[in-house]
Amino acid sequence: MPCGQRRPSRQLASRSPAGAPSLIASAAAEDITGRTMVAPPTLRLAQDPDADALLASNPLALLVGMLLDQQFPLEWAFRAPYRLAGRMERTSLDAGEIAAYDPEAFVKLMAGPPALHRYPASMAGRVQALCRHVAERYGGDAAALWHTAESGQELLRRLRALPGFGEQKARIFVALLGKQQGVTPPGWREAAGTYGEEGSYRSVADIVDADTLGRVREYKKQMKAAAKVKG
Repeated sequence: MPCGQRRPSRQLASRSPAGAPSLIASAAAEDITGRTMVAPPTLRLAQDPDADALLASNPLALLVGMLLDQQFPLEWAFRAPYRLAGRMERTSLDAGEIAAYDPEAFVKLMAGPPALHRYPASMAGRVQALCRHVAERYGGDAAALWHTAESGQELLRRLRALPGFGEQKARIFVALLGKQQGVTPPGWREAAGTYGEEGSYRSVADIVDADTLGRVREYKKQMKAAAKVKG
């Protein structure tokens, strides 16, 4: 299918007054083995109901949000997948479609206005590279990346291999999956390092509401201040 051409959506959607798609979550879904699963856990990363609903229902959107969470307010980063889907006139993100999208046209989608990142052009390339990796290695199913990992260390290795995911981002995502998505292969806390600790407020993995967002933001400020003193 030519890039930019519409294809039938695979999710139901309604329209908000502003015209952006609003997800209608299904009561159940099937995982990659065909087993019936309950609806995905609720997320509060974007601090926006529609954007968070997409993160909870579309694993690729969650990966893209994590990718964009750098040098940019984290809740804005996790709102970006929803805004990107709206600009593509979709109700979810598809790895194959994004990977095949014309790069110049995709930069324009990322640039907005409003821009979906502080550096929309460079991040557009990273998003497409990430989607290409998911399409080629996991058949376009981002969730297969973690649902087929047999240990925390294997999950961490897979995440490290993702374009745009370094050591820290990979560990944070392991913690996010374990703490909020029920993805707990043996050794996941060890793989997540300090981000996997119970009761911590170090990263996006610990954000469940506005209060915890504030605590995580304060922790990051303290870490930056400490780094400046050492520097």
